[in-house]
Amino acid sequence: MVTVPASSGANTNRIEERLPINELFYSLQGEGRLAGVPSTFVRTSGCNLRCWFCDSYHTSWEPSGDWTTVEEIFGEIEDHGANHVVLTGGEPLIHDASTELLERLAETGYHTTVETNGTIVPDAPVDLASVSPKLASSTPTPEKDPKGEGEWAERHEARRIDLDALAAICERYDHQLKFVVTDREDMGEITDLLARLGEQVSIKDENVLLMPEGATRKRLDATRGEVAELAMEYGFRYTPRLHVDLWNDAPGT
Repeated sequence: MVTVPASSGANTNRIEERLPINELFYSLQGEGRLAGVPSTFVRTSGCNLRCWFCDSYHTSWEPSGDWTTVEEIFGEIEDHGANHVVLTGGEPLIHDASTELLERLAETGYHTTVETNGTIVPDAPVDLASVSPKLASSTPTPEKDPKGEGEWAERHEARRIDLDALAAICERYDHQLKFVVTDREDMGEITDLLARLGEQVSIKDENVLLMPEGATRKRLDATRGEVAELAMEYGFRYTPRLHVDLWNDAPGT
């Protein structure tokens, strides 16, 4: 296992045509409009943000993974047999080799979803950009920092929203905007962001998804009801977290 340095936003991790792979597994897509679809997940390590509630701790707060060639990754994807491939992280788009992998998948006819925080515009074919803009409630304040240090709060807050990058992604790709919602207090920020984004690109309500915050069944039990009510109130989609409902917080799901 090779430790992956924490990213400052620039890609310093690339080693030729390799990606730092934290997990590569076959499961069901748990979130968004393709929830329930059998999928192969390619989870890279390294992220330019640090959400305090990150459900992939070992891709962000303590990033680790095995450097794996695109060819080896593609071979494992073929072995799983799913037509849908989810490139996720961490933030997979900080790695140049993600472009090479996405191009290879497109050439071979795979349907791809890229799960991204929306701060980096892809330069590759993507069938669905699953964009999760990070709200102020994601900032790792000293009280919420998993490491109890608070050193990432200022950097995370400064980087978490890039309106121009979000607009470019929504303009170029089929997309869904997936907001992790803790409670009603998040809605003002969501509607404000959508209004500002709407000044640059057309956003349909059907492409706005509200997802309850929670990486465990117990936490989801505390948030899903209110978030479902908010989705109905605002006319947005509600998205479940099927993988949490089915397997709790087990890795490789």
